[in-house]
Amino acid sequence: MTERLNKTVVLVGMMGAGKTAVGTALARLLGVPFRDSDEEIVKAAQRSIAEIFERDGEPFFRARESEVLSRLVRGEPCVLSTGGGAFLSDKNRDIIRGTGVSVWLRADLDLLWQRVRHKTTRPLLRTDNPRETLRTLYDARVPLYALADLAVDSAPDLSIEDMAQRVIEALRGRGDVLLKDS
Repeated sequence: MTERLNKTVVLVGMMGAGKTAVGTALARLLGVPFRDSDEEIVKAAQRSIAEIFERDGEPFFRARESEVLSRLVRGEPCVLSTGGGAFLSDKNRDIIRGTGVSVWLRADLDLLWQRVRHKTTRPLLRTDNPRETLRTLYDARVPLYALADLAVDSAPDLSIEDMAQRVIEALRGRGDVLLKDS
């Protein structure tokens, strides 16, 4: 017996939670495509996320994000990594809930900081005190991430593959995501 993905798995959570890395491993294990909503936006705009934020502003970016999410969630079942702010929108949560399943990759603030502190590709952390900015974002976003269908806890000692296996176990707890083929 094998398992077949019946609906798109949408990974949500803070920057540094592992959505792209875990998502890539998860897609490989499930034998489905991996998609990244930020990459799709970059392709369509032909500019980096940072350039979009700088030139067009966050509201423009968020509108494109909703369009991309809507298209990808309704397509063939895949594993979809989203930007850290995607799940904050009521509209995006409704889009995901309609045909997909949301999985919050839950990581504590210290682990997230360890993962993002040396990255220069995070426009929201281009502040005088990026650690405090991350904490402020974390405090504001955690209650919204908690609305995800499933939560999978991260830990510093877990490999990417271990996290992908944890997500699969969580998905097996729902009868509508992984279907058994005989």
